[in-house]
Amino acid sequence: MAERDPHRLFPHDYFLRYTFVPLIPRWITPNMVTVFRMVLTPVVLWFLWLEQFAVGVPLFWLLAFTDALDGSLARLRNHITPWGTFYDPLADKILIGTVVLVVVMRHVNIYFALLIVLVESAIIVGAFVKRRRGRIMSANFFGKTKMFLQVLGVTFLLIALWAGFDLFIPLSIGTLSLAIVFAVISLFTYGL
Repeated sequence: MAERDPHRLFPHDYFLRYTFVPLIPRWITPNMVTVFRMVLTPVVLWFLWLEQFAVGVPLFWLLAFTDALDGSLARLRNHITPWGTFYDPLADKILIGTVVLVVVMRHVNIYFALLIVLVESAIIVGAFVKRRRGRIMSANFFGKTKMFLQVLGVTFLLIALWAGFDLFIPLSIGTLSLAIVFAVISLFTYGL
């Protein structure tokens, strides 16, 4: 399979180019945004564990948004680095994987949560092996779709827990199940 050109823009890049990217000072690099996500992930987990959803949910949304933002910054400002190409997806998997462990395992099903984390871990290992062989892979459509569905599925579950909309729980499970399908496709197109 041909590797994706890391400089080719995704659809959301065009939106961010005219909305949020101009608001980000030039001295803030995409890698700084990635590190910001990594550093704040434990804070989000703490608030979600304590079921302080009024703080935890907006923080989760902010960190999930930084996933799109750092990649767009890198592509739009021509700041793509090997470090960012590896650690940006790793930061995403840490965010989603740990939130899934804290929220999905606790409120939905332990096996479902472990399946999501297992597939994410396989993608990390596959990417690490490729990196060790000298191949740097950039994100692809399946990985971006998987991340979007994971964030959406977790969001549905968090809304159900925060606002008491129980109808969102089956919607969350369905969305996360679809995300697993895209994760497996992403595993074979990115991680292996």
